[in-house]
Amino acid sequence: MLTQIINGNILTPQGWLKDGSVLVSDGKILEVTNSDLAVIGAKVIDAKGMWIVPGFVAMHVHGGGGYDFTEADEAGFRTAITAHLQHGATTIFPTLSASPIDKIREAAGICEQLMAEKNSPVGGLHLEGPYLNPKMAGSQYADTVKEIDEAEYKSLVEETHCIRRWDISPELPGALDFARYMKQKGILAAITHTEAEFEQIREAYEAGFTHVAHFYNAMPGFHKRHEYKYEGTVESVYLMDGMTVEVIADGRHLPSTILRLVYKVKGVERTCLVTDAMAYAACEHPQVDPRFVIEDGVCKLADHSSLAGSLATMDELVRTMVKASIPLADAVRMASETPAKLIGVGDHKGTLERGKDADILVLDRKLNVCGVWSMGVEVPGTNKL
Repeated sequence: MLTQIINGNILTPQGWLKDGSVLVSDGKILEVTNSDLAVIGAKVIDAKGMWIVPGFVAMHVHGGGGYDFTEADEAGFRTAITAHLQHGATTIFPTLSASPIDKIREAAGICEQLMAEKNSPVGGLHLEGPYLNPKMAGSQYADTVKEIDEAEYKSLVEETHCIRRWDISPELPGALDFARYMKQKGILAAITHTEAEFEQIREAYEAGFTHVAHFYNAMPGFHKRHEYKYEGTVESVYLMDGMTVEVIADGRHLPSTILRLVYKVKGVERTCLVTDAMAYAACEHPQVDPRFVIEDGVCKLADHSSLAGSLATMDELVRTMVKASIPLADAVRMASETPAKLIGVGDHKGTLERGKDADILVLDRKLNVCGVWSMGVEVPGTNKL
């Protein structure tokens, strides 16, 4: 069946197309045009002058709707995915925090099962840890972090088919070999939970660590040891021109000034927006673990010593960036086009172009989601047009 979304301001790779329409059939975009004349036989949806943008690519998300992906529960996977899909994340890479390898295998099996389903929004699996610097991993991961085990990670990659990204601390023994192996396998290797300084970051980048998880969070900036001053991970990453970053743009993990700085230095094509969302995201009545407390729209450790995780959804990130004086087109691109390219699905996701998957959002003037189409199929409960 043909579907035509008309009368909207469409974000294309060439810029905004005013009063245009998007024609969809069999899960693909047939045409993006500046004409809003209805096509005979098509189901017509009037965007009423709102924004028509590509679906968001959630490349770092631990859970939602009350479930964490590390639970390795199929129903929980589906609930969390649906929760984020309703907020515009039409491509999702479930993220596992530091976990035992057996649990990772179990979750990978579920991920592969969902990926095989028709029109699945699941793009692959993202692993964060368990090879993390214990000083930077946080108390919630204290019992699960470990040293790098080459035989372990190679066997996991060889036995599964869904791993698209793996984040570890680059200063650990064996990390450079890990990055070289992941690059060889086409898996995005990213830096996370680290205290690495310039030389370590440079070596990591040359070995294949090309991306940085939740930039500024769980890593040091410019600092002092005794009477001398040293660059931190943050400044070192800025000096690696080709290294890409992601920011948790929920308005709590980073202030607007830092969001603007990252945008200014790294630019649209090297900056991604991520939620890093916990199970409590997109959940009306979360059952909160007593180790945590939810305040000010974010999850904190119960002793208020630090943030524990995000409650954000992808649409919230775009709104936050726009409030930080980032142009809407650039904010959307950092939530769709850029992550799609970085994680290897940019040939069919991330932009509204002929032949690409029909992952489409309609945003109102306040940038709230008014409609979501995943592979051309309307997501239930999202159409407010």
